[in-house]
Amino acid sequence: MEAYGKILLIAMPAFLLLVLFEKWYGWRKGFDTVRNMDMISSLSSGITNVTKDVVGLYLIVLSYPFFLRHLALVEVKATWLVYLIAFVALDFAGYWIHRLQHVFNFFWNGHIIHHSSEEYNLACALRQSISGIVKTFAVFLLPAAIFGVPANVIAIVAPLHLFAQFWYHTRHIGRMGFLELFLVTPSHHRVHHAINPEYIDKNFSQILIIWDRLFGTFQEEQKNIPPVYGITRPVATWNPIRINFQHVWLLIKDAWHAHSWWDKLRIWFMPTGWRPADVAAQYPVYKIVDVYHFEKYDEGGNSFFATWIWIQMTTLLLLVSYLFANIGLIKSLDSSYIILYGIFVFIYVYAYTELMDRNKYAPIWEALKAAMAIGIIIYTGDWFGASGFVSGIQYVLIGWFLLSFAITVWLSKKEQGPTELSAAH
Repeated sequence: MEAYGKILLIAMPAFLLLVLFEKWYGWRKGFDTVRNMDMISSLSSGITNVTKDVVGLYLIVLSYPFFLRHLALVEVKATWLVYLIAFVALDFAGYWIHRLQHVFNFFWNGHIIHHSSEEYNLACALRQSISGIVKTFAVFLLPAAIFGVPANVIAIVAPLHLFAQFWYHTRHIGRMGFLELFLVTPSHHRVHHAINPEYIDKNFSQILIIWDRLFGTFQEEQKNIPPVYGITRPVATWNPIRINFQHVWLLIKDAWHAHSWWDKLRIWFMPTGWRPADVAAQYPVYKIVDVYHFEKYDEGGNSFFATWIWIQMTTLLLLVSYLFANIGLIKSLDSSYIILYGIFVFIYVYAYTELMDRNKYAPIWEALKAAMAIGIIIYTGDWFGASGFVSGIQYVLIGWFLLSFAITVWLSKKEQGPTELSAAH
């Protein structure tokens, strides 16, 4: 994944600049669609997702190369036509994977993070799952494998296909004329992210809207029905790691509490949101009934609090950029260091997003983060080889982690958290 890490070194700042530009543009036009804490939560989710992919924190059960070896009818060269076929094949597969994620309880857990924002903006495009540790969806690329599309072509086209889905997550672009007929546009995707009864579970396509038109899931945005964003069971947290596993945890608890063994088994494959009747009655879960009248999760905090969270995330971005730029160096020091770095990134995100929620346990997570980081520096005498680039950087980092812990403790005492609205209460 070294090559992917290098690509992200360019993509990450580009996405960040576009997100900040949208924030500025909305402010300038008097139509700000980007709330501060919501944006940081989205960016933090993006950090965890790309870190998981680059570090390799997943298992592949059935890979595309496996299908290619056993099913290819012909062997083709990587011409421009093959790249085009690969793009269409990925888009076709993406439609069905996306639809599957919305239809079944278990698979919804791998997609809930993307819909969890109660806003709709470029930042929420970066809310991508980390819960898909086991990758099984290569089966949807069977057509590409049968026609012999090379694995390296899929590897190149896949991230481009993903990045091409970024731009239409905005409320600042209206209808786009004839493009609406065949491309996914901001208008089409606003419908997809909406929780209005008229819009829910529509427009699953990723690049070509033709799949929705062909398979009966297309819905136009209506002028008299303004989209309302989020999910009907609000996540009520800025912590992207908690969001990623919130739904599956609810399923686990429901399966445990269900009296019927049949309900315990079928809950995983029932339509998204289904719960056994006895469990729903005994353990009710808050659900939005009137989508036009509900209270969005409060971002809270004063200007210093918001500034401190930005400093935390910016520092993490620098540390993650170092990881992506120096994967080879870190591996040469010790192959297990890559996994260790990935775990540290996750703890870092968990710590400051718990502070964003003003959770009373935030100082504990901050202490764990500081202890892990300082422990690595003391044990190795360096920060993954960084002193070779900046002399004494390890001592600067020790100072930073101690300062971060002290300020987190102070803010935790100063900022009293709002009443938590757990999606599982």
